[in-house]
Amino acid sequence: MRDHVKQNGSDRRAYLLRLLKSNREPITGSELAKRTNVSRQVIVQDISLLKAKNHPIIATSQGYLFLSQSDSTTKQRVIACQHQLEDTQKELNIMVDCGAVVKNVTIDHPIYGELTGSLMIKNRLEVAHFIEKLKETNAPLLSTLTEGVHLHLIEAPTEDILNTVCSALAEAGYLL
Repeated sequence: MRDHVKQNGSDRRAYLLRLLKSNREPITGSELAKRTNVSRQVIVQDISLLKAKNHPIIATSQGYLFLSQSDSTTKQRVIACQHQLEDTQKELNIMVDCGAVVKNVTIDHPIYGELTGSLMIKNRLEVAHFIEKLKETNAPLLSTLTEGVHLHLIEAPTEDILNTVCSALAEAGYLL
């Protein structure tokens, strides 16, 4: 069902911003296009314009997400990992099973410098969705550019959970 018939660009972007702010879960570009009665490409352009105006919107593998102010009680840590492509699902499952959110992945590219991909993966269902999308698109992981070496920004309610994630990844042989 479409929420609006036809809007001008400014009104549509204001609507997209309200919609993203009011949802804690990502919304796909296709869903946003349906709701605004425009093409997905128009949504991509609208999101780019909103980002250019410093609205904290990220594109994840599950869709677009508005980043609200981080809860000051959550803890974050950057961890360095290395593994084979076929171990990606196991690595992500270890982190979410311990109670962490995998916020992103970063590599240090020899030409472009730091490249970061937003993930925002919180549970096994989202891990499975990410792996499924990886297989469907046949897209390479960022870590394939760095012989499997990559960083993750992880977030959890406590330092103990972050420590547990690191211990579990070290035990699996993924932590550098």
